Amino acid sequence: MTAFFVTGSGTDIGKTWVCASLLRFWRGQGLEPDAIKPVATGYDPARPQDSDAAALLAALGRPVDALHVEAMTPLRFAAPLSPDQAARREGARLSARSIAQSCQGAVATARGPVLIEGAGGAMTPLNENETMLDLAVALGAPVLFVGGSYLGAISHTLTGLAALKAAGVAARVVLVNETPGSSVDLNETVATLAGHARDCTVIAVPRGGDGPVWPEVSRLLGVAV
Repeated sequence: MTAFFVTGSGTDIGKTWVCASLLRFWRGQGLEPDAIKPVATGYDPARPQDSDAAALLAALGRPVDALHVEAMTPLRFAAPLSPDQAARREGARLSARSIAQSCQGAVATARGPVLIEGAGGAMTPLNENETMLDLAVALGAPVLFVGGSYLGAISHTLTGLAALKAAGVAARVVLVNETPGSSVDLNETVATLAGHARDCTVIAVPRGGDGPVWPEVSRLLGVAV
C-alpha cells in the first residue's frame, strides 16, 4: 500500500493537524488509512493523551492510551529537543535506516494509505550525521510538505523543498497551513511559493475552512476516494 512521508519547514507547523484531518477525511470516504509517528520528543508517559500519536489515533478511531501510543511511536524521548539531542540524553542513538525499517511492517500490512509523520522539519537532526531528509530518502516515499504563512515562511519552505529535491526526494504537494495571528496574506504566500516551487502543487489551507482541501490533496497524492 502507498505510504507518504509528512514533513515540513519546521516544528509546530501543523503536520499532526494535517495528518489527522486527512486521516479523518479518508475514513469518511470508506478507506482504511493508517499512520505512524516513529519518533517523538517531549513525551510525557504520564500524559500519553497529549502526544502527537494520540491525535493520530483519535483520527483513526482507535483507543488513545499508552499502549496504542507506544505502538504508533516506538521511539519516545522525554526532552523537548531535536531527536538527536533528546535521544543522546537517554543514551540512545537514532538512524534513518533503522527508523525506516521499523515503518516497513506497518506499511506492508496496511489496507489503505499510510501517513508517516516526521519530527520537526525536513532538516531536523536525527544523529550527528543524519537529518529527517535522510529518513525521507531511506523511506523512498513521496513527500507531503507542510509550510506556514508567517513572515519568513516562504524562505523556510523553499529551503526545505530545495534540500529534498537535491536528495532526489519528490515532494508532490505543499500545504500552506495558515499561521494563526500572522499579518502575512495566505493567498499571496501560496502564489509566491507556486511561482518558485514549480515541481509540486501548492495549496492553501485556511483556518476553519479546510474542508474542500482534502479531496484535491488525495487526488494529487493518487489516493482514489
